[in-house]
Amino acid sequence: MAATAHPPRRRALLGVGLAVAVAVPLIGIASSATASDGHARPAFTLTILHNNDGESKLLGAPGQPDYGGIARFVSLVDQLRHDATHGRAAAGQGRHRGAIVLSSGDNYLAGPEFTASLNKGVPYYDSLALSEVGYDAMAIGNHEFDFGPDVLADFIEGFSIGGFGRETPPFVSANLDVSGEPRLAALAQDGTIVASTVVRERGERIGVVGATTPLLPAISSPRNVKVLDDVAGLVQDQVDTLTRERVNKIVLISHLQNVAEDRALVPMLREVDVAIAGGGDELLANEDDPLVPGDTVSVDPVTGEPLRYPLHATDADGVDVPIVTTSGDYKYVGRLVVNFDRRGSVLSVDDASGPVRVSGVAPDAVEPDRSVQSRVVEPVQAFVDTLAENVVGQAEVALEGRRDPGVRTQETNLGNLLADALLWSGQQHAAEFGVVPPQVALQNGGGIRNNTLIPAGPLTELDTFAVAAFANFVSVVPEVPRAQIKELLENAVSRIPLADGRFAQVAGLSFTYDATRTAQEVDDAGTVLTPGDRVRTVTLDDGTGEGTVIVQDGQVVDGPGIAVATNDFSARGGDQYPFRGLPFTTVGITYQQALADYIANPEGLGGTVSATDYPEGGEGRITRAG
Repeated sequence: MAATAHPPRRRALLGVGLAVAVAVPLIGIASSATASDGHARPAFTLTILHNNDGESKLLGAPGQPDYGGIARFVSLVDQLRHDATHGRAAAGQGRHRGAIVLSSGDNYLAGPEFTASLNKGVPYYDSLALSEVGYDAMAIGNHEFDFGPDVLADFIEGFSIGGFGRETPPFVSANLDVSGEPRLAALAQDGTIVASTVVRERGERIGVVGATTPLLPAISSPRNVKVLDDVAGLVQDQVDTLTRERVNKIVLISHLQNVAEDRALVPMLREVDVAIAGGGDELLANEDDPLVPGDTVSVDPVTGEPLRYPLHATDADGVDVPIVTTSGDYKYVGRLVVNFDRRGSVLSVDDASGPVRVSGVAPDAVEPDRSVQSRVVEPVQAFVDTLAENVVGQAEVALEGRRDPGVRTQETNLGNLLADALLWSGQQHAAEFGVVPPQVALQNGGGIRNNTLIPAGPLTELDTFAVAAFANFVSVVPEVPRAQIKELLENAVSRIPLADGRFAQVAGLSFTYDATRTAQEVDDAGTVLTPGDRVRTVTLDDGTGEGTVIVQDGQVVDGPGIAVATNDFSARGGDQYPFRGLPFTTVGITYQQALADYIANPEGLGGTVSATDYPEGGEGRITRAG
């Protein structure tokens, strides 16, 4: 990718930010000649080992304990890195070979396993484990900010005090300004948080540029970290700087929420050789790639065709750029083998490329790394086992917590249970905190984290942590105008048919919506840019059995404001919920505690989640009319 390999570079005028291109088919190509003659002998073969969205699944893949797990993941990365650079080069590869390891973000996530880290303190178990992976660079995802910037600083600082003896990798993002957060600013000052970095491998220099989703303020808690929208322009600035420094192989690692975003970004860029996406949990694979049982290859949203590894997009100079990602939870190590000519131009993607599953069973079993097993997996397992031993109630019915179809697209009985817990908890604690008792509750689907169907039977404290994983507090917004109630519900259904975390599970009201009508559009401040027309009726449960209609035929019925229980993330405008700064009061209890208390307390459910109260499919609180 040296300057002589392409037309003269022009500074791109990219000031409008990044747009999603979901209507464009994501055509997968297993291998491809690109900028140069595909018959030229490679001067350098680079194996890029990558993952994304590990999300603290340290013990094993959800529902598949024989697969995934951070100790196995570390062993497999070590094995693949060794294989990439030792022994005789495969046909079509260069004699000069190297390997690097990259993460595309969401390196930890709230839940039982990360709760073990918070309970332990710095260094977190995630820091200990990921320092042993030996990453050369790591992108910064949205979930890194879920507990605020200080926990991110703790996570990063834990790499240097974990005792495995590896250096802290650079954390890269070209569009984050961390200067407003003192601890992150200090990490930027010492070169740990950077816009881009150069990895030196076998005498070669590989540039790595990072990017983070501009949606960050709406979906996480970055506090005083500024998120810059011009992703394309800022990435290109870093690429141009690297090429001026004669770095001729450049990789983009991004966490833009899905691989479609990277395919939309690449055509705006020049001289990026490889793009590695994060945030979408898509599984790209080829026909002969072994998958974790139950996993299926993701499909193109337009054509319905399976997405093969790698995808390709054409950049601003007409050069094909391979784009890859992996399914998360440490279930796979992505392996992209790229052949370069002596000028740094991509000749081809080797057929050895594809996801490699992290398996604990034959024929591809790997032994867990002993140090990670003893220092991370075993103490985390002990903590989780303690949670699992504490039974808080019995469920007479399976509880639906899966995302799509599920809590991000429709009413579910688990969604109803958690929304009821918010409402009950807000009412129980209202007097203590001097607020009016809430009448309704809204729980964003993105805050329901288990992504499983919980079977009928015992419900444990571990289950409540898996469902309500974040450090979000039950909050009461005391007087929300009825028109704004409609706007909140319009936001909840604005992304349907897509599975989006803003979809709301509700208590204290029922509503009907029509997804064929106009969707509401809001900005991050909650200002309505395009009024929505999807919400058709809203009925408040007033205890009479008939209810009070507050929206009829899409029109708001005049009346007094309504007190709303929600979580503080949503109350602050997370997921673009248009509360617009309405005052709210947290009532001293997390939503996980609220769920556990509501199930167990005699004044709540008294230990029984009945099939009558929480039938499969819900009880008609949310109805889609079109």
